[in-house]
Amino acid sequence: MTSSKAVAAATSTTTPTPAPAHPFSVCVFLGSRPGENPAFTQAAVAVGEWIGERGGQLVYGGGRSGLMGTVAEATRKAGGRVVGVIPQALVDKELANQACDELHIVANMHERKAMMAERSDAFIALPGGIGTFEELFEVWTWRQLGYHDKPTGILNADGYYDNMLTFLKQCVGDGFMDEWQMGLVQSGTDHATLLAQLVESAGLSRQHDALKSVI
Repeated sequence: MTSSKAVAAATSTTTPTPAPAHPFSVCVFLGSRPGENPAFTQAAVAVGEWIGERGGQLVYGGGRSGLMGTVAEATRKAGGRVVGVIPQALVDKELANQACDELHIVANMHERKAMMAERSDAFIALPGGIGTFEELFEVWTWRQLGYHDKPTGILNADGYYDNMLTFLKQCVGDGFMDEWQMGLVQSGTDHATLLAQLVESAGLSRQHDALKSVI
């Protein structure tokens, strides 16, 4: 079966080809670099394969470099559908992945994150840099504010997020966060267990809010 590709610019009036039915859609935040630890690439491959083998849909930042390209290729090879969303300013820097089933080129980062959120049932963060952190913390904040109630997870591959998770616990202890806020995000070291938990939770309260109207 040949999948159709839709490339939509932010100013275009072209309507993308409707996506085929899929059981779930997971937004993955991760680095546009591979990182120095091979375990990070292995985690990206494992996440992509898990999504693809179950007929799921990957929503991600639309690049073909680093871990971003790795998770997209793994999803595609395993039989999943890939939706990329990338701002025009990053097309050259991240080398937009033309192999996506849908590649949306938008005007800015705000539109990118809003579209990624709208197209997803759950979110998961893998190792990455400040862009990954910003995406994770923003969807976490949106959930706290009630803009969505989609499950959010952190895959702590080879201890990458150990120090951050410790710092967040310190934030609770110092009175800047509450335990219920920490409860809005799940973390784990096993990709299969964490993804299964996120997808199961998403199935209990699946929503596709018009997040652009509230963000």
